[in-house]
Amino acid sequence: MKFTKMQGCGNDYVYVNTFEETVKDPEKISRNISDRHFGIGSDGLVLIGPSDIADVKMSIFNADGSEAKMCGNGIRCVGKYSYDNGLVKDTKMSVETLSGVKTLDLTVGDDNKVVSVRVVMGKPEFRTKEIPVIYPKPLLMREPLEIGGYPWEVTAVSMGNPHAVVFVDDPNELNLEKIGPLFEYADCFPEGVNTEFVRVIDTHVIEMRVWERGSAETLACGTGACASAVASIANGYCTSPVRVILIGGELMIEWDKKSDEIYMTGPAVTVFTGNWEF
Repeated sequence: MKFTKMQGCGNDYVYVNTFEETVKDPEKISRNISDRHFGIGSDGLVLIGPSDIADVKMSIFNADGSEAKMCGNGIRCVGKYSYDNGLVKDTKMSVETLSGVKTLDLTVGDDNKVVSVRVVMGKPEFRTKEIPVIYPKPLLMREPLEIGGYPWEVTAVSMGNPHAVVFVDDPNELNLEKIGPLFEYADCFPEGVNTEFVRVIDTHVIEMRVWERGSAETLACGTGACASAVASIANGYCTSPVRVILIGGELMIEWDKKSDEIYMTGPAVTVFTGNWEF
């Protein structure tokens, strides 16, 4: 199986072109290739294939084999792969995901390779039933939520997948290996949850660490950066645009209040290509 290893802000996936390759049992393959000691090493597997409603379709599987609906860093790399390898010719393209069709604007460098991508990420969802989160109020907005016996200040939002944005004094002081799973498997999140631990630096800058359901802590999360920026704006901490500082890099998030659309801009990088022998 031919593959390409790519990363966006350190959020790395193995990409396979299913226009050319046949991938059976992607859940098992994702678990095997994601292992950083015995596999290729990644946060998961992304399949790029044909679509009836967009230029290409993205299917994404986490490191534990579970299928995800959307990945902001992953979709930027899908855009880069598609353009760099001739699957699309235009710098404006569409990608089908389980969270709907997303529109991408590609920025091409002097070598005619994509260097960054701006993605229309869709509209944020704050209604608890739609996220979903089990909570007695229609919104969970900057309210104490007891997880692991501690009342965390949480804002729940969906960006195609569920997020719990937690505002803290310093995310770098937290033991995410212990805290992350408590959020991910909490009863109030019936589908699991991605959890972002956020420090507000100023009205246009936040710092974030993320625990992703199915993948543990990652160096970056695109939908998580969007959720964190949106939660920061909705709670009055920030105004758009918001620069999100992650362990693996930075993303710029804009919230157009007229259209209610979220825009994410960030890098996409090819690391290496190879052939995986099962």
